Amino acid sequence: MKQYYAFLKVIERGSFTKAAAELGYTQSAISQMIQALEEEMGTTLIYRSRKGITLTTDGEEFLPFITRVANSHAELIEKAKEMQGLANGHIRIGTFTSVSSNWLPSLMQDFKHLYPSVQFHLQQGEYTSIVKYIKEGSVDFGFVNPDAAEDLETVVLKQDNMVAILPENHPLANDSTVTLEDLAKEPFILLEEGELNEPLNAFKKKGLHPNIQYRVIDDYTIMSMVESGLGVSILSEMVMKKVRNRFVIKEVNPPIIRTIGIAYKNKKTLPIASRYFIDFIIRKLS
Repeated sequence: MKQYYAFLKVIERGSFTKAAAELGYTQSAISQMIQALEEEMGTTLIYRSRKGITLTTDGEEFLPFITRVANSHAELIEKAKEMQGLANGHIRIGTFTSVSSNWLPSLMQDFKHLYPSVQFHLQQGEYTSIVKYIKEGSVDFGFVNPDAAEDLETVVLKQDNMVAILPENHPLANDSTVTLEDLAKEPFILLEEGELNEPLNAFKKKGLHPNIQYRVIDDYTIMSMVESGLGVSILSEMVMKKVRNRFVIKEVNPPIIRTIGIAYKNKKTLPIASRYFIDFIIRKLS
């Protein structure tokens, strides 16, 4: 391919000497490359005179084809570099319990079937801390409620219903649904989500002040606490899918819905493996 690039550079610069200097070859080497290309094509491509260089009639005919071949080769090399970066990629994700326990295992497994050498690093947190991880660069992207991700690019994935969980012997356990007014009167175990907290926002809209007795960052710890009769809570319906704790799950009236999305600073500057995985997630979940 060297003679293709040499030919195009000579035409671009209008000089063997200038082309040689720009490509880092001697003038003699450039001349030999052009000669080799002309032998390959079986014709003269460039006419040299004291006034400079011009394309021959055959050179004019071959020029667009040589240009396409050289451009395609350059794209092929770039793609090879890109795939090499993907093969050895490290994907750093900020996430919270319901996503890391429900979505990510199958997503990572399916992605590794395509790119077996990719490695994952998960950094647990809540909305505020995950946004901080993204902004400081300790993760490539993170799962958050997009409303919590100011100054970041976001993509909405899904909406998730939130439900109340109660001890099995709780007085409200036989009700079909529970109201926020009911929950506000009980010892409440709050899932810490940072500056944006969907249950707290729901209480606030109703003018209610829940009796918060505990603040916990892990969903499964809260489930065990409810199971032990320490209080009630509101958690994501999604996180309930794989649990067998002994507690009661109830719909909340009015419903509390949270939005889950992906956030990042600038997708164009992310490592190639993370960009591919973000696109993969969006295809799978959106």
